[in-house]
Amino acid sequence: MKKSILIIPVFAFLLVTPVSAQNVRPESKESTYQNTSFYDVSAVNRKSFRKKPKNIILLIGDGMSIPQIYAGMTANKGNLYLNNFKHIGFSRTYSANRYVTDSGAGGTAIATGHKTKNSAIGVDSANIPVPSILEIAQSNGLATGIVVTTNILDATPAAFVAHVPNRNMMADIAVDFTETGPDVFIGGGIEYFRNRKDGRNLISELSSKGYHVCDTITELLKIRSGKLAGFLTENRVSKRGDQLPLTTEVALDILDDHKKGFFLVVEGSEIDGGGHSNDIAYTVEEMLDFDRAVGKALEFAEKDGKTLVVVTADHETGGLTLVDGDLKTGKITGRFSTSGHTGLMVPVFAYGPGAEEFDGIDENTSFFNKFIRLLRLKQ
Repeated sequence: MKKSILIIPVFAFLLVTPVSAQNVRPESKESTYQNTSFYDVSAVNRKSFRKKPKNIILLIGDGMSIPQIYAGMTANKGNLYLNNFKHIGFSRTYSANRYVTDSGAGGTAIATGHKTKNSAIGVDSANIPVPSILEIAQSNGLATGIVVTTNILDATPAAFVAHVPNRNMMADIAVDFTETGPDVFIGGGIEYFRNRKDGRNLISELSSKGYHVCDTITELLKIRSGKLAGFLTENRVSKRGDQLPLTTEVALDILDDHKKGFFLVVEGSEIDGGGHSNDIAYTVEEMLDFDRAVGKALEFAEKDGKTLVVVTADHETGGLTLVDGDLKTGKITGRFSTSGHTGLMVPVFAYGPGAEEFDGIDENTSFFNKFIRLLRLKQ
């Protein structure tokens, strides 16, 4: 009898309590970030461009949507390099099997033009390998590169090079990087290239293929030609400093030597980390770091006149809400609603020849076909 007395009230509570209320996450706390490291933003010349680009620089802010951008804008007193873009649209990010995508499916959609299941890399929803824009550019004689702030084998960069059913297959992804061979790739993950269970030394294989292989930023900054595999320590921007803007410059210097043009991917990987951590300082500082890399791309494109710069994201992370801020002081207060991803659309910014193609709302798969058409690539 005592058991029924205890069980019935609990059962009755479950019956009268809405399902949504049973799963409500407690309201997250507000947190405030006060920026003390401001930077000037120069305006770029919006001259008339030729109709088709020779080069494309694609910058992906992992976990970035409108909240992260405006948080960064507020923290830098209203000014970002992103302010320079006049062709702006939105990308729908859902995957083949989820309303809320992960970076594997999100990156694959951008890279290959195919929706796929969450966690898949470079394959369609039936796990059939599909070529990426980077691989097609390479087969057409263009130089290619990938620069990130986290592991080079993580989902987003891997989607441009690898073809595996699961993003956690990093040993296999390392082999794809070695065999596909982008002219430049910079990021973490050196442990998957050496001391491998299969006995292969991928560092030696890269060296035999003519790569400069380095593992310090000091050494890397000296390399301005040839092929480059740079393996750097993964840290928050507070520790790594200007690594992403600097490595973006190195990649552009190397790739610009190729007469047929190039396709470069740059990822601000750790905006996503700030969202997962529900850390407003982490989020904003990574957003500002990514924006400075955008500035390097714009500076190159303005001088070159033949380069299209496209900035977007794979998804939003953290469900960030901005509840207060001060554009005069760079102070921003935010609240996160989740430690995961959300289904928000993400913005698309474009500058240079062909920029008008990216206006409006479109699928994340549309980047692939637009890049193919603009670069006049044969598939």
